[in-house]
Amino acid sequence: MTSTTAGERTPPARHEAGLPLALVGMLLFISSEVMFFGGLFATYFSARAGFPGEWGAQSMGAPELEILPIALPITLILMTSSFTMHFAVQAIRHDRVGAMRFWLAITLLLGVTFLIGQVYDYTTLGFGISDGVFGTVFYALTGFHGAHVFGGAIGLTILVARAAGGQFSSRNHVAVEAVSFYWHFVDVVWIGLFLTLYFLR
Repeated sequence: MTSTTAGERTPPARHEAGLPLALVGMLLFISSEVMFFGGLFATYFSARAGFPGEWGAQSMGAPELEILPIALPITLILMTSSFTMHFAVQAIRHDRVGAMRFWLAITLLLGVTFLIGQVYDYTTLGFGISDGVFGTVFYALTGFHGAHVFGGAIGLTILVARAAGGQFSSRNHVAVEAVSFYWHFVDVVWIGLFLTLYFLR
């Protein structure tokens, strides 16, 4: 410590180590979301195990769920958005602000396209949330996930707006990293949902 005036001392310089607090907060939030979706998956498998007779859309007299022409394409769209989000993070780490803006905008577009596809898919399924046990858990799982994608799209919109204002650089892009963690998480959750609902019936 070095003294300034009599009886006063300046505190030593403090250096941050490890992950920034914003990233730690996002990781803790994602951990809570893992437990949330874990509970939803547990509900699905519990309902399936205890349901007598045929399980799935057929149990409500609706056509069998098909991966085409909607489910598989929107899944590929969301998976692609994880790559574009990664490209955005890599771009800003190397101070390529223009490239980051481009990839963020593409990620946002893909996310919105996924949501539109999911809503359209709902109109073609032939069953609703109150039509049976399967309908309830199906819409609960996919609906909550859609809400999380919508939240991620809001985050991406804010990033695009901030990027347009020149607020990010290779030394200041924690928000971009935090949103990327969240976006990759919702992508992984959807892959689990897609496999469960369309292949593990």
